[in-house]
Amino acid sequence: MKEQLMEILKELRPDVDFENEKALVTDGILDSFDIVSLVGELNAEFSISIGVDDLEPENFDTVEAMEALINDLSD
Repeated sequence: MKEQLMEILKELRPDVDFENEKALVTDGILDSFDIVSLVGELNAEFSISIGVDDLEPENFDTVEAMEALINDLSD
């Protein structure tokens, strides 16, 4: 799953070091347009449905947080 997630993120923003960034949303590295695109890609790739309640900065600040969100929604 992490490889697929990293591929989506690198395609979205090739200029960002997603492995080491720990505040992607909080620091404004990912903006609202990025999040909308990312949510669409994640929903399609992982057959999940990220709802409005899931659109919290802490769910998208790190790769690990995104993985946890995907895992939670896959159950």
